[in-house]
Amino acid sequence: MADETVATSMPSCPECKSTNVWRDGIRHTHRNGDVQRYLCRACGKQFSETNWNCPDESEHIQRIHRKILCSLSNLPSNRQVCIAQTKGMKNLVKVEKKTEKTNAGMQQQQPFNAPISASLAELMGKTVDYSFWLHKEGYKESTILARTRLLRRLVKLEANLNDPESIKKTIADQKTWSEGRKEYAVDAYSSFLQMMGKAWEPPRFRRTHKIPFIPTETEIDQLIAALGKKMAVFLQLLKETGMRPGEAVKLKWTDLDHVGNTLRLNEPEKGSNARIFKLSNKLMAMLNDLPRTWLEIFGPFNLDTHRRNYQRQRKRIAYKLKNPRILQISFQTMRHFKGTMEYHRTKDILHVMRVLGHRNIKNTLVYTQLLPEKDDEYVVKVARTIDDAKTLLECGFDYVTDMDSIKLFRKRK
Repeated sequence: MADETVATSMPSCPECKSTNVWRDGIRHTHRNGDVQRYLCRACGKQFSETNWNCPDESEHIQRIHRKILCSLSNLPSNRQVCIAQTKGMKNLVKVEKKTEKTNAGMQQQQPFNAPISASLAELMGKTVDYSFWLHKEGYKESTILARTRLLRRLVKLEANLNDPESIKKTIADQKTWSEGRKEYAVDAYSSFLQMMGKAWEPPRFRRTHKIPFIPTETEIDQLIAALGKKMAVFLQLLKETGMRPGEAVKLKWTDLDHVGNTLRLNEPEKGSNARIFKLSNKLMAMLNDLPRTWLEIFGPFNLDTHRRNYQRQRKRIAYKLKNPRILQISFQTMRHFKGTMEYHRTKDILHVMRVLGHRNIKNTLVYTQLLPEKDDEYVVKVARTIDDAKTLLECGFDYVTDMDSIKLFRKRK
């Protein structure tokens, strides 16, 4: 009986002979059936071996340098092809030669101690390691996603993560980026260098604090009335509570108290304080009308999915109402609206700070100047019975005074 050799370790890469490889799924072949695929973390190549004892039968799949599919000429460079194939190899050689010339030109402009021949796949692999490092350091999921996406964007803009000067130039050349985005990119790369045990002299970008847009309550109510069922509830919740959209997405049905009409927020973002909100009867009725298919109130969807859905509906509603101001109403606008209305209603900055969950009062002081006093306009209502007064209070009206056996209420327009 012939001796059978059983492989107990990972194979080496046929390109660079490195053993630092990952399993990358199963490849279906007509000749050998299902074979295991591998990804080399050293050179970024993919390969699969039909028989570890016969290297000649190994099948090598090379990842071609990626480009954006904006023209027909770039289509072949964004494909993975088998080098063993002979059909179509003439065009592949042209693409490889063009890529080698481009890489050679970039290598001459990268004076740094790190290996200059690092491929795009290797740089992308470092961003994966960076996301794991942020997770181990205790960063929030939203921060990990934002910083990792920003580093990946820099890599796609042909910046070399091993060269700080390349990062500086790439960030400075982005004319469409705001100063705040550039500052955040600098912070993300600084923490990346901290993971690598290196340091740099970061460029100076200073975020410009802009005055946020505050719509009228009538515009918000018109928008909510025209939205779809679930999105209307989502926006009404943001309007009444002032919570961040990322906090609202994570809410579960168990956080809702139907007896006291309250909602608990135990997973705040950005280091904010946990809070409890008193909900109106209108919002409670809207929430109870939603189907309870998932554990989360608004389903197991991330914030980007809700935001894209909202933007499509908002564009249609703004066109239908012929009001371009509606296009400026975002999820974050609801938080600005709540903070502004609460301050002008109570004149108590500490109360607004508790409602919004801020830990630093400097973040709350911005709401004291968003709505000038001279522009205050109110809707005044009269209540002659207790039921009328109760209804007005539930609709957001504030009690002012008594006059001729009647009660006067008002609400900002």
